[in-house]
Amino acid sequence: MNSPVLTNRTFSLPDLGEGLTEAEIVRWHVAVGDHVAADQVVVEVETAKAVVDVPCPHAGVVGALHGEPGDVIAVGAPLIAIDGADSPHEQHRTEERAGSGNVLVGYGTGTAARRRRQRVRPQHAAARTATGAPRVLSPIVRRLAKQHGVDLSSVDGSGPGGVILRRDVEAARLPEPERDEVRIPLRGLRGAVADKLTRSRREIPDATTWVDVDATRLLEARDELRSRGIGLLALLARFCVVGLRRFPELNSSVDAERGEIVQHRGIGLGFAAQTPRGLVVPVVRDAHEMTTAQLAEAIAHRTERARAGELEPKYLTGGTFTLNNYGVFGVDGSTPIINHPEAAILGVGRIIDKPWAFRGELALRKVTQLSLTFDHRVCDGGTAGGFLRHLADCVENPVTALADV
Repeated sequence: MNSPVLTNRTFSLPDLGEGLTEAEIVRWHVAVGDHVAADQVVVEVETAKAVVDVPCPHAGVVGALHGEPGDVIAVGAPLIAIDGADSPHEQHRTEERAGSGNVLVGYGTGTAARRRRQRVRPQHAAARTATGAPRVLSPIVRRLAKQHGVDLSSVDGSGPGGVILRRDVEAARLPEPERDEVRIPLRGLRGAVADKLTRSRREIPDATTWVDVDATRLLEARDELRSRGIGLLALLARFCVVGLRRFPELNSSVDAERGEIVQHRGIGLGFAAQTPRGLVVPVVRDAHEMTTAQLAEAIAHRTERARAGELEPKYLTGGTFTLNNYGVFGVDGSTPIINHPEAAILGVGRIIDKPWAFRGELALRKVTQLSLTFDHRVCDGGTAGGFLRHLADCVENPVTALADV
């Protein structure tokens, strides 16, 4: 057996997903002098889509870190230098690069790689804690202390082993006179959302139509299907998919440069999900090929990963229509902004008790409001109204609607 060839290698920031050109370093998991294994996660970065753990395909000793937390690195720029690198998986990586453009180079070779990462990361964390100098692990904490003139030697750390954390520096900093505002950099996820919504308002001549509907039977259907993991969002997603097949104009986008409306054959169903980092829109691709149970499973998976900050970039692209259930915030209605470059977005308000004409009598029913914002370039009010009326009929008679799909 030939011995592996050791050399010095520089690992550059890989392509993190469709359309992403840069990422901001959030924190390093390794320091100069650390030994790393192949496929070990070395840094956490934030893109316009998500926070991503980036593994390095090379094994060896960390020779240099090209950037500090807060720095923005371009895709293809040097990220980390590994001395005495041994890369047994280089051929596998070459094959990956020749395949899908969505492959995150260095993401590992499966379960074995994940086990290696789980085994290695705690060892490095423990080693750095043991040598703590001076009980500060995060460059962000050091930078924050420097910015606010905090002497770290006088700060008591509240972290494991007395490690000084960001909250300790915040507590120790002196109040700044005449400072009555907080400035937050508009970048990362928040910046990407701002850019997309601004572009939507600037380019899309949108209009909104809405209708109140009796959702009593929808709740009853949800209760019947709850044991199969099917909730309200999955049922609404199913009705949207059927509606988009009947009204394909709303499953489209506009190619302004060529002056064309592009109707998409597949349905990439996006849905708004609130996470600790803000609002993100995970996507269920090929939703038209899924059963209601499969839709529910996919929605639950994307939501869980998004809230944990672990949603892969491939689940944040490819949307053709968005469903936004803002009723979870306790509001009745809204005029949602279209998720550019899509052509429409459906908003669903809270379901509450309201007096309602039912079978010729006034009754207390569960009522919600559906709002559809659409790109007036792709269709007129008749098409939008027809789609919204279809959804209203499905909500009011869900069993009949499900029987037909």
